[in-house]
Amino acid sequence: MKRLALLHVAPEQVEVREEDLPGPGPGQVVVRVLCSAISPGTEMLVYRGQVPTDMALDDSLTALDGTFQYPFRYGYCSVGQVVELGPGVEPAWRDRQVFSFQPHQSYYLAAPTDLLPLPPGVTPEDAVFLPNLETAVNFVMDGRPMIGERVGVFGLGIVGLLTTALLAAHPLGCLAGWDRYEPRRQAAHSLGATHLFDPLAHQPAAVRQALDLNGTGDGRDGFDLLYELSGSPAALNTAISLGGFAARVVIGSWYGTKLVQLDLGGRFHRSRLRLISSQVSSLSPDLLGRWSKGRRLEVAWQHLARLQPSRFITHRFPLAEAAQAFRLIADHPEQTIQVVLV
Repeated sequence: MKRLALLHVAPEQVEVREEDLPGPGPGQVVVRVLCSAISPGTEMLVYRGQVPTDMALDDSLTALDGTFQYPFRYGYCSVGQVVELGPGVEPAWRDRQVFSFQPHQSYYLAAPTDLLPLPPGVTPEDAVFLPNLETAVNFVMDGRPMIGERVGVFGLGIVGLLTTALLAAHPLGCLAGWDRYEPRRQAAHSLGATHLFDPLAHQPAAVRQALDLNGTGDGRDGFDLLYELSGSPAALNTAISLGGFAARVVIGSWYGTKLVQLDLGGRFHRSRLRLISSQVSSLSPDLLGRWSKGRRLEVAWQHLARLQPSRFITHRFPLAEAAQAFRLIADHPEQTIQVVLV
């Protein structure tokens, strides 16, 4: 069997190559990929070559071995259908639609234990959002929003939008969002955000005025909880400047090789702000007595069915045209929310 596979071969250069795929061995299946999502955050850092070349592709995913040394495969949002069974595989796996953390390709071999069957009622184009929604669940768990709190989200790409959607289910005092691009702000509004700001047009003073953050020192002089999900180090400084006393700032962005210069000499110090690192490959240690990755994943599946995020797919490209898809995201982020390879 032949398959197409996407490889990163240099900064801002990807190639789709045809290669042989052997038949399934004992305990293996062949999966035909139906759709595969390009992560506009992590994956675009990879595309631009802004990650350490000696860093492991992923320590927790068996399909991503090796490092970021060219050429390499990447991607982790793949939905497909089992089309061939190897010896010893239960017949019930045939034709089953499955999710797997796989790089971009048209077919792949896998053990059934590495596949997640799609629950009833979840379409392939919704299921392709599972990793980003699980990340959003993890952000909410690490931020722990409380009733009546003022919460803000910097960066309304797909992860920011999904985080906004989960936060909107809480009885918050307000839910604000920041993004440069109007279509993303409109999407956040449709999900329940109460205040939307263009970070280039609205300085912190204007935000404080719009939200009546009056600076009385009684805890109402800033946000209680802020998320930095934009990938921009400058946004982290803005988040710090808008935090109230003992506010939490959850940092979900991965900056790769970009250095972060923080302003810790003013509000951060006297307001006792807390910076919280959040990453989906692990759970907060104080939750491990009651939570597991499996339980968190179940929550993500439940909200996936509720939110139906396939509505945020803005572009679909054949896998053979992946280079155009990556170029569109890099050059025209204002036009894209989620790009999918089919």
